[in-house]
Amino acid sequence: MMRKKSVSASKASLVLFLCQMISALEVPLDLSQPPTITQQSPKDYIVDPRENIVIQCEAKGKPPPSFSWTRNGTHFDIDKDAQVTMKPNSGTLVINIMNGGKAEAYEGVYQCTARNERGAAISNNIVIRPSRSPLWTKEKLEPNQVREGDSLVLHCRPPVGLPPPIIFWMDNAFQRLPQSERVSQGLNGDLYFSNVQPEDTREDYICYARFNHTQTIQQKQPISVKVFSMDSLNDTIAANLSDTDIYGAKPVTERQPVLLTPTGSTSTKVELRGNVLLLECIAAGLPTPVIRWIKEGGELPANRTFFENFKKTLKIIDVSEADSGNYKCIARNILGSAHHVISVTVKAAPYWITAPRNLVLSPGEDGTLICRANGNPKPNISWLANGVPIAIAPEDPSRKVDGDTIIFSHVQERSSAVYQCNASNEYGYLLANAFVNVLAEPPRILTSANKLYQVISDSPALLDCAYFGSPKPEIEWFKGVKGSILRGNEYIFHDNGTLEIPVAQKDSTGTYTCVARNELGKIQNEVQLEVKDPTMIIKQPEYKVVQRYGQVSFECIIKHDSTLLPTVIWLKDNDELPDDERFLVGKDNLTIMNVTDRDDGTYTCIVNTTLDSVSASAVLTVVARPNPPFDLELTGQLERSVELSWIPGDENNSPITNFVIEYEDGLHEPGVWHYQTEVPGTQTTVQLKLSPYVNYSFRVIAVNEIGRSQPSEPSEQYLTKSASPDENPSNVQGIGSEPDNLVITWESLKGFQSNGPGLQYKVSWRQKDVDDEWTSVIVANVSKYIVSGTPTFVPYEIKVQALNDLGYAPEPSEVIGHSGEDLPMVAPGNVQVHVVNSTLAKVHWDPVPLKTVRGHLQGYKVYYWKVQSLSRRSRRHVEKKILTFRGNKTFGMLPGLEPYSSYKLNVRVVNGKGEGPASPDKVFKTPEGVPSSPSFLKITNPTLDSLTLEWGSPTHPNGVLTSYILKFQPINNTHELGPLVEIRIPANESSLILKNLNYSTRYKFYFNAQTSVGSGSQITEEAVTIMDEAMASRQVDIATQGWFIGLMCAVALLILILLIVCFIRRNKGGKYPVKEKEDAHADPEIQPMKEDDGTFGEYSDAEDHKPLKKGSRTPSDRTVKKEDSDDSLVDYGEGVNGQFNEDGSFIGQYSGKKEKEPAEGNESSEAPSPVNAMNSFV
Repeated sequence: MMRKKSVSASKASLVLFLCQMISALEVPLDLSQPPTITQQSPKDYIVDPRENIVIQCEAKGKPPPSFSWTRNGTHFDIDKDAQVTMKPNSGTLVINIMNGGKAEAYEGVYQCTARNERGAAISNNIVIRPSRSPLWTKEKLEPNQVREGDSLVLHCRPPVGLPPPIIFWMDNAFQRLPQSERVSQGLNGDLYFSNVQPEDTREDYICYARFNHTQTIQQKQPISVKVFSMDSLNDTIAANLSDTDIYGAKPVTERQPVLLTPTGSTSTKVELRGNVLLLECIAAGLPTPVIRWIKEGGELPANRTFFENFKKTLKIIDVSEADSGNYKCIARNILGSAHHVISVTVKAAPYWITAPRNLVLSPGEDGTLICRANGNPKPNISWLANGVPIAIAPEDPSRKVDGDTIIFSHVQERSSAVYQCNASNEYGYLLANAFVNVLAEPPRILTSANKLYQVISDSPALLDCAYFGSPKPEIEWFKGVKGSILRGNEYIFHDNGTLEIPVAQKDSTGTYTCVARNELGKIQNEVQLEVKDPTMIIKQPEYKVVQRYGQVSFECIIKHDSTLLPTVIWLKDNDELPDDERFLVGKDNLTIMNVTDRDDGTYTCIVNTTLDSVSASAVLTVVARPNPPFDLELTGQLERSVELSWIPGDENNSPITNFVIEYEDGLHEPGVWHYQTEVPGTQTTVQLKLSPYVNYSFRVIAVNEIGRSQPSEPSEQYLTKSASPDENPSNVQGIGSEPDNLVITWESLKGFQSNGPGLQYKVSWRQKDVDDEWTSVIVANVSKYIVSGTPTFVPYEIKVQALNDLGYAPEPSEVIGHSGEDLPMVAPGNVQVHVVNSTLAKVHWDPVPLKTVRGHLQGYKVYYWKVQSLSRRSRRHVEKKILTFRGNKTFGMLPGLEPYSSYKLNVRVVNGKGEGPASPDKVFKTPEGVPSSPSFLKITNPTLDSLTLEWGSPTHPNGVLTSYILKFQPINNTHELGPLVEIRIPANESSLILKNLNYSTRYKFYFNAQTSVGSGSQITEEAVTIMDEAMASRQVDIATQGWFIGLMCAVALLILILLIVCFIRRNKGGKYPVKEKEDAHADPEIQPMKEDDGTFGEYSDAEDHKPLKKGSRTPSDRTVKKEDSDDSLVDYGEGVNGQFNEDGSFIGQYSGKKEKEPAEGNESSEAPSPVNAMNSFV
């Protein structure tokens, strides 16, 4: 929120102007004028009798006035009293009391007269009274003995002081006595008890009277109060009576209200207009009555009505005649009510409607003095001239009195005088002085010349032109040196000469001229007006929510007139920021570090300049985890339930969403708290289900969006009664650890689940499907029992039942377990292998009889290994591989086999104990496959028309090699591929010389090996025949020569210089993107160079994605190697070697990756070769 405060200079001028409008025209002090009283003491002047009495009377006039005093209506000759002096050039009296004078001797009514040759002004009647603070009269105070429940009034009766003292009640320790609806102090100072209670018994009820004028406090003697309860009163009286006496004190009885003050059913009250009306009603009763106020036939005035003293006092401020009426107070409790009606009459001392104002007239002018006042009753109006009743004052033919008005006609200089108007009734009087000053003066302007006014745009501008003249001058305003007279609705011309521009704009800035003229002359004055831009907060602080101990910032970014210097002040809750280093005030922000709960509130940014002020506020809400609940209480305790209630702690500005209830079992797990339940944040009670034989304590945790509170203090403990168990152990299992035992396990009951002392378990078992009786054993509070001497892997029925000292749990359910397993006895039979292809085989076997498994059948394991490669006839280290097939499978797939190899395998059955014996080894062979790519391809000895090719045999022939296939084709200067030539080479060859090739031509070669199955993956290479023998001897790529690289750099530098010169000549003085110009003129022949060796970019074949080798020629030692491709079992079978699907098929895809065949003919999708382009360039 943002507000703008009116503290600008223009607003201040407006206030000053309004003051000038209600005062008479000021006469400059250098001109003759009658006296004017400027300062005087108050009408009712109470003085401190220990200090000097100063009675003020100051006046101005020309010539300076002389002063005289009257006391009690007669002349007061101060020269005859040594204790009284008058200040020089003043009418103020100083009565010396501190040097022997007595204030009482100077009590009376004083009036001051200020006189010069043009008239006399008088002061109010000033009543001088010394203040008094008398002591309490001595009195014997009897102890107050009162019965419990009765009402009581302790009277203060302070001494009569001047002014009346302030009353309050305290004890001997100077501590104020606590007050409430039951006990309170009345307006007269008495202490009222609506009903007394035993705790009211004390001996130091002391009434104090404080006299502010003398700064003294008087103390009444302590009052003793003894309250007797009915029980103690009966005991006391019974002890003093014989057995035959009968006494029965009534118990404390409730009573309907009775008014202690005011008494009776009605009363009256008179108050004066403008004062504070105080009405009071105090009632006795039990229970303590509640007071309510109404106005009969109307409403209590809004915004002026207040209730004090626990609503026993009705307070109405600034009363007026409209507040007269009947006010009823009603005291009520559960037994009834009492009421009292106060009839209020509002009277009024005289108050001004129109006070007389000074008149300045020129000779021959007319004028009037008006004196109008009101009051209740209506005041009488009387006139005085120069302090004398006008009826006996010297006559003036120009003066005529008409009730509350004096009319002047054709005044002359001798008509100058001071007139007094007195308006009085029985409640007071008003006295006003107003002079008539007859002068003949040309105009004069009292405002300073060239005065500068500064205002904010869109606010009023008030340009002063204070003037004087007689006759009264006429005022005109002009803008600028030669401007026309200002007229129109956009200006307001005030009687005191002020020019008002209601809404000043920036174009209102300038020079304004004020001209004052009358029949005696003319004068003018210039003032300057500057209109400034308003100060604005363009980024206001915003509402913030921050967690306790966090950090928060409020922004306050301002915009202001450049000629004004703003100051920024931050307030918290309309007060200064705390003196705390955590508050950091920046240029345009306020940062609060390590926020605490005390920082919660409204923060206001105030921006002040000399002309205006703006502010903006934002609220900071500090949130935190809630405070812990408290006052936990257990009620309704039953065997299996209890009700828990609590009082929530402070939610710390974030609503509590839920309460978490935890419990502690002090009997079984002391110090360990468990979750019990949770309820919504609006709930503060919960019915909790309980278990037997648990010593419960509860605690509650409050939760809000910020987090969880600290746990509450634990509740009282509640021990529930014992009972037999309600439930049996869970997770009962029977699994043998040895071939001849059965291990029965279960999860034990927790402490509170035992329901009583002596927790044990009854363990029962019998062999399934055999007509055996249950075997049972009772064990202590453990979780395992071992049955020995069982057959190997047979099913058992098992049950475990809980019991304690009070009985058994319900009958448990049965579970099936097995005694211990042993290794399988037989191997799978009829193992068969079907070779699917060169890398995949399928194996079959017959399942073993389940009885021979002697345990839970987990599956079958296939062990297989490579014996030797058929192509090389060489053995290597045997590495067995294992595939596991879960369940009762009878087949599986063996992936990742090597082509043209001999393998062995066997199969074993698996149970929980381990593996059974292996089946006899089964031998199988894989057929031939396609070979891998040749291990390398080198092209050497380039000539004009020949190239020499050398290669290595495939790393994995995967069969018997039958031949090699060589394909090659030329690449012309346009990067198109020529006709494809194919050559078949015997398998036993390792090199070849190609002849009859074109000179200076690039060729691309494709090379692969073949078996009887087909062709393997190919390897590619490129090479170039030489131009001539000289070039052949050099065997150097021109692109790698230093001179060539230097030449290219020089060309590039020259082009760059030319571009810069063009840029400077064509764009001198402007902006031109050099980079764009260089890009536009880039030489297409210049190719990028590799960063690593300085050679030109590579040529890439789009079909096989093999990059061309660097340079324009193939080095003699160039080789191309293909990565070995090993088959992988990662995607097959289960375990370390792979995984199979349910049918035993291999999950992945096992296939060799082949390159695409080269394109036939001249078709090509390849990008242009930078190397060929450079060869053409050279």
